Amino acid sequence: YQSYQPIFWRNAPDAREKQGPFLARTLRGESSVALVHEHAGRVDGFLIGNLVPSPPAFRPAVVTCHVDDFCVAKPEEWSSVGKGLLHIAKRVAKERDVTQVAVICGHLDQLKRTMLASAGLTISSEWWVKAF
Repeated sequence: YQSYQPIFWRNAPDAREKQGPFLARTLRGESSVALVHEHAGRVDGFLIGNLVPSPPAFRPAVVTCHVDDFCVAKPEEWSSVGKGLLHIAKRVAKERDVTQVAVICGHLDQLKRTMLASAGLTISSEWWVKAF
């Protein structure tokens, strides 16, 4: 996403060193839903969700599976690998009494957007950004 939104999605120079500990903390958490898809010994997709309660100002109170880290190895795999990972994540979340899923998707990530729509998700909001 950095290629079309270089400020908001900008990678830190030391991102590789920071990513490992961040993921370790995230994956160890009880509110984590983490899935990996592998084919022929090669990881070709993953999804990491976090179960988040709604703020007290919202009623009825719900728990959302917030999916931010969700990737496939090749864009054309969104319709197969990506959709499969999302299906399993929704099932796992539902088993944990979660009532909805929210997936982050860049506005120009058309193949991912198409898959999300085909899976029955709808756009809830958009973030508009201006650097200064």
